[in-house]
Amino acid sequence: MIFVVKVTTNKEDQATDLLAARIEKKGLNIFSIARPHGLRGYIIIEAQDTESAEQAAFNLPYVKGLIKRQITYKEIENMIKPVAAAINIEKGDIVEMLTEPFKREKARVKRINKQKEEVVVELLEAAVPIPVTVKIDNVKVIRRTKEEGEEEEE
Repeated sequence: MIFVVKVTTNKEDQATDLLAARIEKKGLNIFSIARPHGLRGYIIIEAQDTESAEQAAFNLPYVKGLIKRQITYKEIENMIKPVAAAINIEKGDIVEMLTEPFKREKARVKRINKQKEEVVVELLEAAVPIPVTVKIDNVKVIRRTKEEGEEEEE
């Protein structure tokens, strides 16, 4: 059974950690926790039954409650299924960092390792350009550098 847990926006990571700790401590019948990128204010859990899901989410900081309606895998498949072919980052692109410690910082892509799904970037506002390696999932292209008649994207 799949359930949606409503949490405080921008506190999804902390809520996920608290849920995981409670599930482990109490030995609840929860099989997985998903915190899809781009889905703000919600966490998805897979539980054996409604009671286990309610116990996991009950009275935790940042957790507002469990949405009572059970959902199907089809409804969330596009949010949690990895899309390997969607790597659309090129050398020279300007990206925004999506995770800490550089969250919301802008950087320029220097190298791409598609096998490891990593990019090497240099922060634009750093006093000294230092290469930083991050997962491709942790950056989003905000400006594409124009090359030979290409259109600029956002």
